[in-house]
Amino acid sequence: MSNVFLVGTHWGDEGKGKVVDVLSENVAGCVRFQGGHNAGHTLVINNEKTILHLIPSGILRDNVKSIIGNGVVVSLEALDKELTDLKEKGVSINNKLYISELCHVILPTHIALDLAHEKSLGKESIGTTGRGIGPTYEDKVARRGIRLIDFFDKINLESKIKKSIDYHNFLLKNYYNDSEVALDDVMSSIMPIFDKIKKYICDVTPLILDLNESSNIIFEGAQGTLLDIDHGTYPYVTSSNTTLAGLISGTGIGVDKVNYSLGITKAYTTRVGHGPFPSELTNKLGEDIAKWGGEVGATTGRARRCGWLDIKILKKSIELNRINGIALTKLDVLDKLDKIKICTSYDKLDLKHNANDIEYIEIDGWKTSTIGATSFDELPENAKVYIKKIEELANIEVVMISTGPARDQIIIMKDIFL
Repeated sequence: MSNVFLVGTHWGDEGKGKVVDVLSENVAGCVRFQGGHNAGHTLVINNEKTILHLIPSGILRDNVKSIIGNGVVVSLEALDKELTDLKEKGVSINNKLYISELCHVILPTHIALDLAHEKSLGKESIGTTGRGIGPTYEDKVARRGIRLIDFFDKINLESKIKKSIDYHNFLLKNYYNDSEVALDDVMSSIMPIFDKIKKYICDVTPLILDLNESSNIIFEGAQGTLLDIDHGTYPYVTSSNTTLAGLISGTGIGVDKVNYSLGITKAYTTRVGHGPFPSELTNKLGEDIAKWGGEVGATTGRARRCGWLDIKILKKSIELNRINGIALTKLDVLDKLDKIKICTSYDKLDLKHNANDIEYIEIDGWKTSTIGATSFDELPENAKVYIKKIEELANIEVVMISTGPARDQIIIMKDIFL
């Protein structure tokens, strides 16, 4: 069987959710392996929009098991809300959702620490989502984290949580001069939710390996390659490994189980929050692209910064993730442009995260709609030229092209499950 790893090639928001949804028609399992509810995947099916944050995008398929791997940090409140929203939409959950018992849990004090830390940084803030992701990963590495498996031992659970909260409150009060969080408030907010979702919690690694014996599996990451804690634009990164290495540690499977690596690449580049962005357009054109592309974060509602496609970053992502092919998304957003640029080179980012001697190549736009095209032949000639130029510059094949937000607005150039 063929297992596919999907990864964003830049700073996230490349459209992974839609691609996962399209490919999940051919799989029995969809696995999320890192991050938390700081990421959002938007899917449009029959003109109805669904935004997922924790639950894998395969949940909208009745025959797909959606698995949250151990590398994910879980907010019980966010998970509960997401499950409620799906049930209200009529989406079946039972016998489809499985959550690793080794996932670390985001506590209310993690959120308080996240917000307090960002506030203390002032103009030097990183631009986190303020959802407690970073502090939860900090506790995980410091070996004081609370995992879902701990909740089944209720005799010792409260003492474990108390130790964590005492530490968090010490920082909140004495370092950040902020309000403390009461243990009783924490326990009363999380325990009822755990009781509702505990039926989904299990050891997921044997399940993944069992599915692998007879079926295809998709592994979906959150964020993008350049937000990887080790390989991204540090310190303006997320708190986990978003790349291929994160898949292995975040699921417990071997790298030999990954048969195809698919890079999700937007036809232009965006990023949310602070940090370097060499090809950014800080002008009206950048604002127009953001408007045409609906570039607002699915999780935070923050506007995304927009710029030209960065080939240098794309090539780095291809190397880091052993990418075999790319899915090019949001091609239709560029339909109105007379000229389109591709960023090909610049000096290494300096200590202030600036780039120098940025080089571009310019391509004629196609000035006609590509929305809804389902075959390469339907595309305007200049759109074909643009796609082929990306393939040439990055030395990679484009295997899928998204021509709109809906499930059926897609061009399949190659069956990657073969």
